[in-house]
Amino acid sequence: MVSKSDDRSPDAPAAAPRGWLRATIVASLAIAFVGAAVGFVAFLSLLRGAEVKPERSADGIVVLTGGSSRVSDAMELLAGGYGKRLLISGVHPTNAASDISRSLPDNHQLLRCCVDLDRSAVNTRSNAAETRRWAHDRGFKSLIVVTSNYHMPRAIVELSHAMPDIQLIPFAVVGEKWRDEPWWTSGATLRLLLSEYVKYVAAEVRVRLADFGLDLPDLADQPAGSPSPRKPATAQAN
Repeated sequence: MVSKSDDRSPDAPAAAPRGWLRATIVASLAIAFVGAAVGFVAFLSLLRGAEVKPERSADGIVVLTGGSSRVSDAMELLAGGYGKRLLISGVHPTNAASDISRSLPDNHQLLRCCVDLDRSAVNTRSNAAETRRWAHDRGFKSLIVVTSNYHMPRAIVELSHAMPDIQLIPFAVVGEKWRDEPWWTSGATLRLLLSEYVKYVAAEVRVRLADFGLDLPDLADQPAGSPSPRKPATAQAN
């Protein structure tokens, strides 16, 4: 009696493991996508849509350069008595105090008496390091932090990690474009927010690892290329 030959492919037993692996990869990617989407929504919830003056004053004020009207808003806070001194962090090395003075003609006296310029910082992490040095040198225990609303979450992460002993009071600057149109209608704004979200997550991961003794480089916030010979009074650091 002739037995019936087995016509199954030799590779058939391997099909099940491959299918399981494919399903695992797809499920992992789906979970990662959903997690990223939820995280992005949570990041957006941190962004203020309107400027709100601080509820109280602080020892000092620091403004991180890189966005429109940040410095002028910080000068208004200084003039209003919200802080004793102002640090402008991230000024381009080629710019002098006179360059800032020309851009803020109504604040010459304040600029001479109560404003310090930091030309060393090139990104948010070095902003935090220079701010810590400035605040500790003056014995400040509280700071009002001025930067754009989309940059504020990452700035607070870096600053609070650099100086956990100093109270930080955020003042988020809201640009005209942000107020004039919803962010989801502008491709440029959406790209900016997605980029900032990635940098924010990278900063969170890096500072948490630093708490365990793992000091990683700040790859997400490196300045691109060498500085140009001449820039506006405040460099695009963030």
